[in-house]
Amino acid sequence: MRNANVLLINPWIYDFAAYDFWSKPLGLLYLAGILRKNSISVQLIDCLNPLHPGLSDDSGIRKPKRKGFGQGQYPREVIAKPDPLQGIPRNYHRYGISPRLLRQELHSCASPDLILVSSMMTYWYPGVFDVIRIVKELLPGVPVLLGGNYATLCPEHALRSGADHVLPGEGEQHLRFIIEELLRQEITFLPDPADLDTLPYPAFDLLPYKGQLPIMTSRGCPFRCVYCASHILNSGFRRRSPGRVAEEIAFWNRRFGISHFSFYDDAFLMDPEEMAVPLMEELIRMGLSCQFHCPNGLHLRSIDEKIGRLMLRSGFRTLRFGFETSDAGQQVRTGGKVSNAHLERAVSCLKQAGYKASEIGMYLLCGLPGQTAQEVEESIRFVLSYGAKPILAEFSPIPGTGLWNRSVSASPYDLVNEPLFHNNTLLPCRHEHFTYDDYRRLKSMIRSYGKTVSPPLAAL
Repeated sequence: MRNANVLLINPWIYDFAAYDFWSKPLGLLYLAGILRKNSISVQLIDCLNPLHPGLSDDSGIRKPKRKGFGQGQYPREVIAKPDPLQGIPRNYHRYGISPRLLRQELHSCASPDLILVSSMMTYWYPGVFDVIRIVKELLPGVPVLLGGNYATLCPEHALRSGADHVLPGEGEQHLRFIIEELLRQEITFLPDPADLDTLPYPAFDLLPYKGQLPIMTSRGCPFRCVYCASHILNSGFRRRSPGRVAEEIAFWNRRFGISHFSFYDDAFLMDPEEMAVPLMEELIRMGLSCQFHCPNGLHLRSIDEKIGRLMLRSGFRTLRFGFETSDAGQQVRTGGKVSNAHLERAVSCLKQAGYKASEIGMYLLCGLPGQTAQEVEESIRFVLSYGAKPILAEFSPIPGTGLWNRSVSASPYDLVNEPLFHNNTLLPCRHEHFTYDDYRRLKSMIRSYGKTVSPPLAAL
């Protein structure tokens, strides 16, 4: 009896704007590693591959500019806007390879017994739908399973995708259904969902390009910030052992020569003596000459002089922190994870360690329900006053979060029935005291500041 064969697909992004901040389909690749340990063959089609050799044959696609440390543009092509977005005066794009190349990949792959499609932002679902439509056209009769963030946050809407099964939540919880019921194979290995160290390494060898690799140190977050869906997407807060994380980094560095790694964990710096400190000390001991990037928003409250020195010495180059706002009342209302005093201390410690202002990025939420442009401007000025870099993070309403009901009430859009309106480009909860003009003015204010600072270490 031949081994079963599963095809994994990382779908397109359909949006007004998208950029590759060290993104990889990590959930799919973890599932691939587990499937392999059950003697199941796996294949991957990455529709976001920026280095696909066939891109040069598609004249309508704008070729991406990539950077040497694993981030950069996606290939993109202007496409028709969905009907609900027709009134938005911006071009809408398909980010990734062309449909022609997807069809070519599907024709050339080994015949699959099952297809797993991932999903990310809720408002990127049109790309997911188109991928499933093409898969159904070329591989009729092969079951298609849809998982990922969109499938978890909008499971009823995801039923319209054309997938045969929608699998919300962490993918590992569906392994018995996938292996035993659909593939009709005996399970020989299952990880312990409570122990992340039992997970095999992700199947990074499947990636068509490996400019950088993501490393998971934990899942979930102990905080419950009202704008964040971490507690919905993850089954509690769990951590790997720092020694296992260091071993994995060394493994990929040796096997593929990878020197850039990204951390997307929600709580990497929480209780730093449990994870961050021993991990960084081990990385320093190993002397790997790697660089680490943290685009997801680190916790400010954990930064002290020791942490700052360790981060610089161990190779952390891209630092982004979730500050959100300098308004004390808003800080409490959104989750209470940070205060202005935390920012002041953290920036001081990071500068003492040797980081420049341009390397210390502070995310500021803008467009929250009821938030004023004045609050955001004051937050920008506050961050600048301590010599850090403000970065606007446009609010996107997420079903199931603490701000969801307020967002539904405040928004002029039908957020409940149309996930396209979750798109942060729309500023879905804008109002007379926070308009598009206000947003553009605030962006211009930050750009003016950016021209006066030196480039970050990661860009050198």
